[in-house]
Amino acid sequence: MAIGKMIKRSCSFDKKAGNEVKKGHFAVYVGENDKELKRFVIPVSYLKHPSFQELLLLAEEEFGFDHRNDAITIPCSESVFVEMISRFR
Repeated sequence: MAIGKMIKRSCSFDKKAGNEVKKGHFAVYVGENDKELKRFVIPVSYLKHPSFQELLLLAEEEFGFDHRNDAITIPCSESVFVEMISRFR
């Protein structure tokens, strides 16, 4: 599945969490394994950052874009992800 379709699905409704995602944002799951996944709702503007794009490439290599919950899963620790996105603000 293409990244654009995945983001579109993540933006409208997150089935796993059962929560609406505000316009201009999308949901991602972050964790090093299925038991540690934590949901983050982040601005679409983060997609332009090279560091985030690199994480998306890693996610595609590890998981592909055919996720069972129609959300992007990023394979890194929560602390690394939070540190990285804190630089975007």
